[in-house]
Amino acid sequence: MSSAALIVFGLVTLLGLVSLLPPLAARVKLPYSVLLALAGCALGLLIQVQPQSHSAVASDLMTALQQFEISAEAIIVIFLPALLFEAALSVDLRSLLEDIAPILTMAVVAVVICTLVVGFSLAGASDYGLLACLLLGAIVATTDPAAVIGIFKEVGAPRRLLTLVEGESLLNDAAAISIFTLLVAAILYPGSVGPAGAVVSFLVSAIGGAVVGLGMGIATTSLFRILNGWPRAEITLTIALAYLSYFISEHYLHLSGVVACVAAGLVIGAARKTRLTQETSEQLEGAWGQIGFWANSLIFLLAAMFVPRFVGNMTWTDIGLVILLYFAVMAARAVTVFGLLPLFERLRLSQQIDSRFKGAMLWGGLRGAISLALALAVTENRALPEAIRDFVAASVTGLVLMTLFINGTTLRPLIRFFQLNRLSAVGAGVRDRAAVMTLAEVRDHVAEAAETGRFDRNVTDAVLGDLDARLAVERSDCAPLGAEGGVLGKRQTMRVGLTVMTARESARCLELLHARVVDRRIAEQLLAHAQTLRDSVRQQGATGRGAEAERKRWEADKAFAKAWKRNLRYGPAFRLALALQNRLGFDRILANALAERFELLVNQRRLLGEMGPFARDRLGALLGEEATEKLIALNADRAKAVEDALLALKLQYPIYAEALQRQHLERLARVWEDRGYHALLSQGVIGGEVAQALTEQAADRYPDIDRRPRLDTRMSARDLVAGVPLFANLSEDASSRIVRQLRPRLTLPEELIVRKGERGESMFFIASGAVRIVIPDGDVELGSGDFFGELALITGRPRVTDVISLGFCQLLELGAADFRALLAKDPALKAQIESVANQRLGVSVAAAK
Repeated sequence: MSSAALIVFGLVTLLGLVSLLPPLAARVKLPYSVLLALAGCALGLLIQVQPQSHSAVASDLMTALQQFEISAEAIIVIFLPALLFEAALSVDLRSLLEDIAPILTMAVVAVVICTLVVGFSLAGASDYGLLACLLLGAIVATTDPAAVIGIFKEVGAPRRLLTLVEGESLLNDAAAISIFTLLVAAILYPGSVGPAGAVVSFLVSAIGGAVVGLGMGIATTSLFRILNGWPRAEITLTIALAYLSYFISEHYLHLSGVVACVAAGLVIGAARKTRLTQETSEQLEGAWGQIGFWANSLIFLLAAMFVPRFVGNMTWTDIGLVILLYFAVMAARAVTVFGLLPLFERLRLSQQIDSRFKGAMLWGGLRGAISLALALAVTENRALPEAIRDFVAASVTGLVLMTLFINGTTLRPLIRFFQLNRLSAVGAGVRDRAAVMTLAEVRDHVAEAAETGRFDRNVTDAVLGDLDARLAVERSDCAPLGAEGGVLGKRQTMRVGLTVMTARESARCLELLHARVVDRRIAEQLLAHAQTLRDSVRQQGATGRGAEAERKRWEADKAFAKAWKRNLRYGPAFRLALALQNRLGFDRILANALAERFELLVNQRRLLGEMGPFARDRLGALLGEEATEKLIALNADRAKAVEDALLALKLQYPIYAEALQRQHLERLARVWEDRGYHALLSQGVIGGEVAQALTEQAADRYPDIDRRPRLDTRMSARDLVAGVPLFANLSEDASSRIVRQLRPRLTLPEELIVRKGERGESMFFIASGAVRIVIPDGDVELGSGDFFGELALITGRPRVTDVISLGFCQLLELGAADFRALLAKDPALKAQIESVANQRLGVSVAAAK
């Protein structure tokens, strides 16, 4: 067999072996990584022993494994980007950012502490020198989360604990590899790198890598639009991104390839739900899950095959140093977990972390394949002294085995001891009520199926009787969460309800996006709004009793209301577009901003319209009547605010509002038509060719359905002047002169147009819309054809009132110099304006008295 064939034969044999290990690990109750280590050690022993075999298959396999030499660089380059990208892809970016302070502490500061503690501890107990011991500390500072996360998921550990461990593992490889590289250089070239230079180099490498990874990730998401409809191409692009981000940063820009790969993975993970179709997103997750499984299994197996070689010549002194290394590593981790993290919590730099979480994080700091690969890199570096190479190899191997067989095998009982696998009172209450709701629906479905299928009555009664008995037991064990005697108080019940409703809002938004009813950009904004509301609910977690509980409940409701009102405000981008239109006449930017807001409000109105029935039908039995009615009332308040904001736009742009609603309904028609054809195909009513033809015909009927209607916001000063009664009887020359002097201006609802006390530089004519003049005796509203702001120009005094826009208003602004010139040339217009001004001046004087 040729050498290439032997390599392929050995590789697929290893894959076959690792495919058998997960079910075996579940059967014997051992972490998968522990079994991988055992299998790798066994293969390494076989390679060293080289047993004779009369079987050609066994003989070729041993030859393949013996020739299967792989360097440390190859292990890292081939497997590390895949491992990092797959892990980053599954991390919730928002959850990661919420705990970024403790994650960075564990990923960077903990690596430095581990390097120092291990270095000084072993330097004092051995003759290998401080730099060699620090090098060992950097190698063992990197953690392997595979076994830990697998156990956490298996026992049902809290999601936040998973995020903390995953976040640490994503970033600590970069810190450990950077320190490892600097220490190798310091050993080979003494004095080449100082502490300050090392810190600067690490920061530049990490920040630069993050920028490169983010940029490449964002560029890749833009390419998804070109590849839309080609899922295999999209998935292949993400594989290329994982390795290109690593290689370009690491080898060409001399930045951190690890950080770049992680950053790119986080971007794709955050964007895939909205930038990819639902089917492609699921395929992407499945493909990267498979790649991650292969990479994790092979890197661990291949690295473990070197263990017998590393530990073959260990002495009792070496074993004693390994034991000391184990305690030094655990002590360093304890300093970080129980020393620095509580300090950050007291300084309010981090959210509170449960002490049980800290205990699990301490014990879950397993070492694995990356540490073994770095140790292998040391043994391959012939420039390093042989004594250091042997010391590092034996120590790292011993530590990895100790953490796997001590921490790894006892982590599951520790989780159970801390009761981290148990649901909270809230979770248990939700579980019980969800079981009752689901069982009731199951009973109805079974009864309907039995009647449709004409099953024997005695069989139907027996099955329904069993379900009724289960329902009776479940109902007797739980009351609605917010009811008297329920497991939650009113505030916590509302918190659960709001969390469920905002989650449902996000899920429904994604459904509409994947059905091509909602545009991607609008869906991203809707999802961001829902996440903002969910964050405001999550921050209401403090408890209390009596008056304190009532006060906190009031604050929670106020925070939620404040969050959804903030979502309806006009953002900086919109206000910038408005300023560009008002001051420079750039219409297109404002038109796009208004159109996007229009579409956002229309879709938000639809979602909120569905949330009320959802709360009544799905949450009533879960939360109780009082809490459900409160949720419905809060949703109604949101819906009214959205309707008011939409009405303001519809009044100003009625034609566009009609076009947008028509497009929305046509998109729904397209979705239902496609679903109808697919249903007929799945039922065998029509064939594949007919379904394809019908689908293509349907697409031809909606050629511009995904193109946003155009909104024309251009304000012609001549048209606006013609709409003001005050200028209706002007001559052509006078009208032209006024057109040149007046400047069109669009104002937003509730915008402060004129502020009391400021100097008046212009007056305003209302072409369309309405404003409110705020005076002590009662506000006055002015509408189309009216004007305001003239008093300050006539009297030369500061403004005496505030003027606020009641909706979208189109105004004509006349500067002070043009105002005086206009009145000098048109006595009739001057008389009319001064007449109104004198009346208002009398009112303002009376109000002042």
